[in-house]
Amino acid sequence: MSAIEYVSTRGGVQPASFGEVLLDGAASDGGLVVPTTLPVIDEERLREWRALDYADLATAVIAPFAADIPSDELAAMTHRAYAPEAFDDERIVPVTALDGGIGLVGLSEGPTWAFKDLAMRFLGEAIPYRLAATDRTLTVLGATSGDTGSAAEHAFLGAHGVRVVMLSPQGRMSPVQRAQMFSIDDPAIRNLAVEGVFDDCQDLVKTISADTAFATAHSIGAVNSINVARIIAQTVFYVWAWLRATEEVDGRAADERISFVVPSGNFGNVYAGHLARRMGVPIHRLVVATNENDVLDEFFRTGVYAPRTREHTHATSSPSMDISKASNLERFVWDLLGPERFVERWPELAREGRLDLRDELPRLREEFGFVSGSSDHAHRLDAIRDVYRTHGIVIDPHTADGVSVARTFTEPGERLLVLETAKAVKFPETVAEALGDDAPPVSDAVRALLALPQRVVDVPGDVDAIRAVIEELD
Repeated sequence: MSAIEYVSTRGGVQPASFGEVLLDGAASDGGLVVPTTLPVIDEERLREWRALDYADLATAVIAPFAADIPSDELAAMTHRAYAPEAFDDERIVPVTALDGGIGLVGLSEGPTWAFKDLAMRFLGEAIPYRLAATDRTLTVLGATSGDTGSAAEHAFLGAHGVRVVMLSPQGRMSPVQRAQMFSIDDPAIRNLAVEGVFDDCQDLVKTISADTAFATAHSIGAVNSINVARIIAQTVFYVWAWLRATEEVDGRAADERISFVVPSGNFGNVYAGHLARRMGVPIHRLVVATNENDVLDEFFRTGVYAPRTREHTHATSSPSMDISKASNLERFVWDLLGPERFVERWPELAREGRLDLRDELPRLREEFGFVSGSSDHAHRLDAIRDVYRTHGIVIDPHTADGVSVARTFTEPGERLLVLETAKAVKFPETVAEALGDDAPPVSDAVRALLALPQRVVDVPGDVDAIRAVIEELD
């Protein structure tokens, strides 16, 4: 197939190559970057890929999307990004059977103990490569609800030509999440705690990224899930997990269907699963699991997308999912409606504060395989307790949301693979509440991390305040 081009969901920019969109966040017209076509993954290719290690699989999956990176350079990037010594498990992504037809996809073996490491480590190789080739520098502007920030800052620590300005909501992350970010001592990294919720941080990033003059003058780019390259890198672990879950039947799922349960707030991770499914990976269902901030669950149950205001965004014990405006849903709606109908329908969201797609509800389930459910604090505690007592595995609260929702969707002949969000050590208070005296003690490594000095600046939720920080870096 010819090289994949990338366009904006809003239709206001010219098609571009992977290298051209790699450094960008939101498109200049305010939309999100999407690929115009997708490669095909058929049964023969899946059989060929079964013997690959994670780095080689990443090369194979990403290569069609990144046709302007020479194959040997891409392979070198993925082998550096997914070197076994950088992960706590040499398999990179272990897949573990639980009970009742549920499995666990271990995505948190990387250096910051969160699934964000898997895509971010690739970006930490690809972006400096692109900068060196074009003699550019980049100011990475990001928003995090907990784990993107630390994964990005560790991935780009010491990278030539890259500076990081990371926005996070004041008081909304766990102590370990804050320590992983704020303890970094590097003049090229600035942490800003924004007054408000994650959605406010995300809106600030999109506003600044869409200001073409300012973004160009200060070389603004993004690495959170509005960056399409990060989404592409995340499709790799869906392919990997499907291959591992079906190893015993030589590349075929036989009569056992494989579905994925994805704890989600911003829809980036599950959108990567959607791409893998569209490419041909035999994924039966994509189960969206939310916490009390259930705007995505509401959409997939009712067909109505109605983002909440900050006053109606709950602070929960799975804080990385405390999101009520799912930015990446725009990409899926573009797929759902097609480019022309999307441009007609999407403005309804700004006018009415909601997007009514009830007429598309059957397609969400039948054509795209989406179902959804929500979990709350009590369900999280029950899931953490049950998985530990049955299997000796301590899961974090977000993964517990996934397990809780998975239990409501189990069917004979189907295996539900829950995507792990982070290591439980990042959320010791909730784990202790669930397990009591059985809770593992805080490790020396975590104690040492929490004792480090922290460097963070509190700022109002104001575009000019963020612009001022970026200007100071020049």
